[in-house]
Amino acid sequence: MSTETGKRRYEKKVRATQEQATRMRIVDAAIDLHGTVGPARTTISAIAEQAGVRRATVYRHFPDERALMLGCSGAWASRNPPPDPSGWAAEPDPQVRLSAALDALYAWYERVEPMLTAVLRDADAMPIIHEIQAQGRLQYLARVEDILAAGWGARGRAARRLRATIGLALDFLAWRGLHERGVPRADVVAVMASAVRAASG
Repeated sequence: MSTETGKRRYEKKVRATQEQATRMRIVDAAIDLHGTVGPARTTISAIAEQAGVRRATVYRHFPDERALMLGCSGAWASRNPPPDPSGWAAEPDPQVRLSAALDALYAWYERVEPMLTAVLRDADAMPIIHEIQAQGRLQYLARVEDILAAGWGARGRAARRLRATIGLALDFLAWRGLHERGVPRADVVAVMASAVRAASG
């Protein structure tokens, strides 16, 4: 390999590294703004200013709103994963399993509450948010609901009531309503677990 070829490869690698760093600065700026002012109020100009780049640079990496939202949501999700269901899925007692799952989920909600609140507030104004939520968080919650609904022995109407109440217990907005009233996490778990037990009968 000639010296000139090696130099070109090195320069290409450096440029690629710089481009990736720029992209991540844009993503980080957008995530920060989404969690504070919300996605609907986040402008390309604000992202560019916070990332220290030009508007054209933002558009070069993310040519439209969809690309930007997908890029940001993917990065945020990888940094803030929900609790792993394997931590409670194998528990044979459905009541113990439920309490463990709710405690883990509510601890996660406490950490991500500012972002989820801002994003869900803007969902009606930005259809892409519904798509992202459906493919990510809502699929996760549906899987958790399946895990938590097993083993109660409920049938027919009671089974439907049980599933609905578990869904309510897993719902972010239901948790937030109690959290905003200053109810400690352990008490929120107790309240929701009691409601699920009542629904199973």
